[in-house]
Amino acid sequence: MKRVYLLLVVLAVAAGLALLALAVAEHKGYVLFAYQGFRYESSLWAFLALIAVVWLAFYLLRLLLRLVLVSVGLVNPWSGLHRSRRVRQACEQGFLDLAEGRWVRALRHLRRAAEVEAQPLMHYLGAARAAHKLEQYEDSDALLEQALKRLPDAELAIALSHAELQQERGQADAARDTLEAMSERHPHHRQVLRKLQRLYQQTGAWSELLGLLPELRKQKVLGAAELHELELQAWRGRLAVAGKIDEGGAESALATLAQAWQQLSSTLRQDPELLAVYAEQLRVLGAEHEAEALLQHALKSNYDNRLVRLYGLLHGRDPGRQLQAAEGWLKQHPRDAALLLTLGRLCLQNQLWGKAREYFESSLAFERHPETCAELARLLARLGETEQSNRLFQEGLGLLDQRLGSLPLPARLPAVSR
Repeated sequence: MKRVYLLLVVLAVAAGLALLALAVAEHKGYVLFAYQGFRYESSLWAFLALIAVVWLAFYLLRLLLRLVLVSVGLVNPWSGLHRSRRVRQACEQGFLDLAEGRWVRALRHLRRAAEVEAQPLMHYLGAARAAHKLEQYEDSDALLEQALKRLPDAELAIALSHAELQQERGQADAARDTLEAMSERHPHHRQVLRKLQRLYQQTGAWSELLGLLPELRKQKVLGAAELHELELQAWRGRLAVAGKIDEGGAESALATLAQAWQQLSSTLRQDPELLAVYAEQLRVLGAEHEAEALLQHALKSNYDNRLVRLYGLLHGRDPGRQLQAAEGWLKQHPRDAALLLTLGRLCLQNQLWGKAREYFESSLAFERHPETCAELARLLARLGETEQSNRLFQEGLGLLDQRLGSLPLPARLPAVSR
């Protein structure tokens, strides 16, 4: 069918040409142009042929110029003719290289794309990260500066990326300066608050983190449970730092610790974890009487075996009354291994050797704990029961060994005969 159509077209063209030739032969026509001294005359068909030749020459000249431009584009792929296509290819390849860890290629493609792209933010950020991965930190910072010059409205996004790179380099102070500057300019921005919170956590800036908590709560950056845990962590760290002895000595540290404790809300001062940290700091600083009174009061209203275990390590003003108070808790918690361990220790303080042994043995009956093994083994060694003491020491070491991480050790050496 197609051949029939083609044949009909050929016949129609041939007929048209024949009619045209006939028209030319019968009606030549006449064209005359005269202007001042210029005179042109020819037949109509010759004039039409001249126009066709001029148009064809113009078309060929235009085609030649285009070919020249194309040849220049082949040498310089970033010519205007090919820029959009090349930019798109560079963007796609650059981000692919960045995702796959080919940092050199990613830097080359994304930097080149950023220079000509109308919206270059993501290209600058990607190029800066690639330079960072190559440890070319000056180039990375320079790329971010160029991004800021071209896109001043994107200051926050650029600063957040810069702070992230600074943290990865270990430049915590610089990252903190960057984020705090953004916090002043964008005080309620959730991402700035979140990054500041993480930075304060990582660097142990507990006072600053505590100061940030109200804004975190107000802006609902964290859930209620996560926020509560963060607050506990911040106060644990704050109390631990406050209890460190500095140039002012133990008295100065005690004053700082007491001041920090008073800053807690009444609800937080009843939290067992914070109570344990505060009491332990008091014990380390030599204020065991205050720590013992604090824990005894807390345990009356809110029993907690972590506090009970710590209570047995404290030397109160009256060891007898301290033991009496702990024995009062035994009525309601007769199977608490931590309480029985504490009672054994308090009996040692009161020089009640037989009673201490009974408490330690009762504690081990409920829980085989390395501390209890060590306490009973030490007591039995002083009582002359060396064999039983050695067995308990070995058991305690075995229990402690179970808590250690699985690390490679050398092969056992054969025993050396003497």
